[in-house]
Amino acid sequence: MTVFEPTLSSEKLLEATGRNWEDWLELLDQAGAAKRTHTEIARWLTDEQGLPGWWAQSITVGYERARGLREPGQRADGWSVTASKTIGVPVEKLFEAVERESKRQQWLPDVELHLRTATAPVSARYDWGDGTTRLIVGFESLGPKKSRIALEHERLPDGEVAERMKVWWRERVLVLKEQLESGLPRA
Repeated sequence: MTVFEPTLSSEKLLEATGRNWEDWLELLDQAGAAKRTHTEIARWLTDEQGLPGWWAQSITVGYERARGLREPGQRADGWSVTASKTIGVPVEKLFEAVERESKRQQWLPDVELHLRTATAPVSARYDWGDGTTRLIVGFESLGPKKSRIALEHERLPDGEVAERMKVWWRERVLVLKEQLESGLPRA
């Protein structure tokens, strides 16, 4: 059984909504939320409880996790994992290491990515392999010689694959960091 670890504190929730986690979980149980879809729960919170969309979504996800209806990283379209790393190079160089296939193959060999959209040097979106999963990459400049990459691999088929991919992505961004900071390709 999954242990409920809310991403929002009860205090913050109480301050913003007038109820803490215990109160929201009890109210949602009484409303039959365990038998409703994610969309139905969020809509009920918005329409009947007057919550703004962000709070309705956050409480819905928290409820689903607390009641074992959703695992961490699970979404309606599958699981997602993230990885990020601060790297001692300008953001343009980091973007190029991802966006240019010849550079990307140095740290991400044997991975077939199909570019969907890119905005240099801010973001890039790819279909992975046959397109069943997606990769979203964000880039942030932290100064003239430092930047951050944040990846999200989404639409993964299950929690087991997600766990493996999380470990794999952490290793890959470390290889990227080592390559870019040393100036040498290394797979």
